[in-house]
Amino acid sequence: MIYYKPRSDSSMVEHQPFKLWVLGSSPSRITMTTAQHPEYQYLNLLQDILDNGTWKISHSTGVKLKSVFGRQIRFDLSQGFPLLTTKKVFSRGIIHELIWFLSGSPNIKYLVDNDVHIWDDWAYKNYKIQRSKDPKIPNLTIEQFAGRIKTDNKFAKKWGDIGPVYGVQWRNWPAQDGTRIDQLGWALEKIKKYPMKKHYIISAWNAGCIYEMAPNANRSMAIAPCHTMFHINITGDKLSLQLYQRSADMFLGVPFNIASYALLTLMLAHVTGYKPGDFVHTFGDAHIYENHFNQVKEQIARKPRPFPTMKLNPKVKNIDAFTYTDFTLKNYDPYPPIKGEITVVGGFKEDKAISQKAKRKT
Repeated sequence: MIYYKPRSDSSMVEHQPFKLWVLGSSPSRITMTTAQHPEYQYLNLLQDILDNGTWKISHSTGVKLKSVFGRQIRFDLSQGFPLLTTKKVFSRGIIHELIWFLSGSPNIKYLVDNDVHIWDDWAYKNYKIQRSKDPKIPNLTIEQFAGRIKTDNKFAKKWGDIGPVYGVQWRNWPAQDGTRIDQLGWALEKIKKYPMKKHYIISAWNAGCIYEMAPNANRSMAIAPCHTMFHINITGDKLSLQLYQRSADMFLGVPFNIASYALLTLMLAHVTGYKPGDFVHTFGDAHIYENHFNQVKEQIARKPRPFPTMKLNPKVKNIDAFTYTDFTLKNYDPYPPIKGEITVVGGFKEDKAISQKAKRKT
């Protein structure tokens, strides 16, 4: 029985056969019918979106995009680390961002201090909104803004906070009674005692912190979580992880997400004493922005190279003890990077206004 197969199309490049997953003789086992490079799962999904996607418009930016709904890819982590090779992916940023998530902090200062600027746009967006209301706030470029975050602790404390985003929900979920819940810490502790339980789910989707539902801006995230929740599973001597991503920017975001959650899987397996199993990536709305079409076509035309390997420091035994130097990436030989403009979506004020207007019309 076919598990997943994108519709074939005559425009598909010949050297990119579809990844076809089928149920084997054992209903608990999924196998591939071809021994192709696993990166083709990603490339074929890009082609699927270009060929079969539905046109949509981002409500908060006006940027057109093509979208499909409900797709899945998976990577056997014993076969290499899935850092895409058809364009260079910012591995240093992936490692630092994941360490930042695991710290449970809402403030981008750690990232900026380590010259990782992937979250600057969201903090800066809020800064510009506040400046439009108060001209006494200095008119800074985003580069100047990041510089102040790095050198001025008081400024960073005020303007570097982007709300209760991923790491806060993972490690410091704000419960209604005022307590904080460490979801990941709970899961790691329970896995050691009850590995066969099925409820090791860590969610970043906290309705009380989503900007259209949050009671005020101080309780709101800068952006509703795109990678919404992940599920940890122990089968035999292997730990696997499945991510559900409600919204997937396939060109810019997903290569980062694949590597980030694959690395998280390696780390969780490492500290719990299991071998790494599979990273399974399930998508809700998978889309390509129109201003990325040319870049995507360039990437699809490239033939994947062997995946690298990622080595973790064997001395680290606690998830909170990892630092950047505990990770060693070996044999990464990617094609040159392909640049694309980021689409900064989300925000409490604009979407709250949209929501309230919709309510008045009903």
